[in-house]
Amino acid sequence: MSTQAKPGSFSISSKAFEQNGRIPRQYTGDGENRSPPLEWKLVPSGTRQLALVCHDPDAPMPGGFTHWVVYGIPPDANGIPEGGGKNFVEGLNSMGRPGYMGPAPPRGHGIHHYNFRLYALGDGPALKPNLGREALLDAVGNRVVGETLLVGTYER
Repeated sequence: MSTQAKPGSFSISSKAFEQNGRIPRQYTGDGENRSPPLEWKLVPSGTRQLALVCHDPDAPMPGGFTHWVVYGIPPDANGIPEGGGKNFVEGLNSMGRPGYMGPAPPRGHGIHHYNFRLYALGDGPALKPNLGREALLDAVGNRVVGETLLVGTYER
């Protein structure tokens, strides 16, 4: 699933790849395995923090594969620089480890879609460390005041 942001609305992008474009090798498990640079604009009013999840719904496992969970991002931040997730709270990826894990789909499995979903969160209790994707989404519940999506692709 892909959504395009309306002009003048909360949006996320990357200088490394376009919406629905191929993620460059350096940001994958086949390359340097560094997180790509991300930028966003027009954060909704009332946002107290931002959270980002990179998830591959095409992974051949129940529920897909989460590559990155980042939260505790201040509302006045306008992005995450290349490899910059450690500037914030990095939750657990699907391997149970904190930090970014670049795309590395099974060879011959076809094109995978990597959903970089950014959530604008309103007031609520502090988020605990070491949250995975499901735990984060459960914890933020009705605190989401806006969200936006950037989709990148990769195939081996």
